[in-house]
Amino acid sequence: MSTDASPGALPARTPLAPLPGVPVLDVVIPVFNEEKDLGPCVRRLHAHLTRTFPYPFRITIADNASTDRTPEVAAALAVGRPEVRGVRLEEKGRGRALRTVWSRSEAPVLAYMDVDLSTDLNALLPLVAPLISGHSDLAIGTRLARSSRVVRGAKREFVSRAYNLLLRSSLAARFSDAQCGFKAIRGEVAERLLPLVEDSGWFFDTELLVLAERAGLRIHEVPVDWVDDPDSTVHIARTAAEDLKGVWRVGRALAVGALPLDRLARPFGDDPRDRTALPGVPRGLARQLLGFCAVGILSTLLYLLLYSVLRGAAGPQGANAAALLLCAVANTAANRRLTFGVRGRARAIRHQAQGLVVFGIGLALTSGSLAALGAASAEPSHGTELAVLITANLAATVLRFLLLRAWVFPDPPARPTTPGHRTRPVPVAAPTPPIRPTTVTTPIRPTTDTTPTDPTTVTPTTQEGP
Repeated sequence: MSTDASPGALPARTPLAPLPGVPVLDVVIPVFNEEKDLGPCVRRLHAHLTRTFPYPFRITIADNASTDRTPEVAAALAVGRPEVRGVRLEEKGRGRALRTVWSRSEAPVLAYMDVDLSTDLNALLPLVAPLISGHSDLAIGTRLARSSRVVRGAKREFVSRAYNLLLRSSLAARFSDAQCGFKAIRGEVAERLLPLVEDSGWFFDTELLVLAERAGLRIHEVPVDWVDDPDSTVHIARTAAEDLKGVWRVGRALAVGALPLDRLARPFGDDPRDRTALPGVPRGLARQLLGFCAVGILSTLLYLLLYSVLRGAAGPQGANAAALLLCAVANTAANRRLTFGVRGRARAIRHQAQGLVVFGIGLALTSGSLAALGAASAEPSHGTELAVLITANLAATVLRFLLLRAWVFPDPPARPTTPGHRTRPVPVAAPTPPIRPTTVTTPIRPTTDTTPTDPTTVTPTTQEGP
């Protein structure tokens, strides 16, 4: 997984509008040996978009090293249809095809769908509308919503629901359907997200969605009408095995903080208060206070439990020191990750060392309180000891938060955009509603691709007569 430094957070979402010579939507159809279904699929999709979509569009056929007549069929479909293009890849993999075409497309909204058109095309405009309006970052079709209408066998239904249940239990995913072949993403989000996605096969969708959700991006779901293709060539057992490997890999990367998800952060919305810090209020203070309180409550309960267990063997002062030391290490690690959002192993030892200094201050407060209690009463009750320790810990907690925030985990300085980072231009909607433009022929523009993918050969499909 990539661990490059973040080039800067995403800007606030804005509505999109057509730019001259640039399609608003690029729909990718990944294919492998689909000479039979490709023609009817593209003709039907082209007719639907021409009739219903109010912006310029493109249909890109991504040929994954087909060995049948698929390239010839793709070339024939492009004749007389300037919105249709073909791209040839010499290696297989749906994820590889989507990454290659999406990273080279200048369209501000990128989508894909399976060649069998199992999903009703009436869901396409609702899929991309939240992305064009600036409301959402990604959009997916879901077959598992209550209002979805799905026709498929019991075996595929069980596999689909079991897989999504696995994602919810292992990766805490909240989206409902990871593998429906009907998705869209804003171009500037894809530019930042694709370099983080490692898979080039069927797990590509899941990895894309999990990382987007963990980064706080907004994922819109559209209930779809879906009819299973009985001639599907997907190998369920092989795909399931690869998906399990992917779940383990992504889960491990998220657990150790190996992904720079801060590059995908968004402002909350169009309220100017979300774009700049309020005067006199430190950024993130409310969220940090909530996280610190949650960690503090758990730490206090753990401390009291350890003190009660160790007091009989080590005495009050020994039990207090041991319980505080154990809780300090866990408390620093939890606050580092959950309260202050520090990921990865960089400076982890230094943070723990600084946390031990803060622990020493807490130890001095609580030990001093116990000593004062001992001087005031020869044999104080256990309940009195706990009450004194809780009071001392509350005072130490306030001081601990201030030290953690100002000294151990201070806010980093504003970081400029990495030099040479390619920023995708986002067309901003004009004040007046756009008028349906005429069809524009736009070839895929060669740009520098920063996506670390396996080497592929991409050549435009040669156009021949129908």
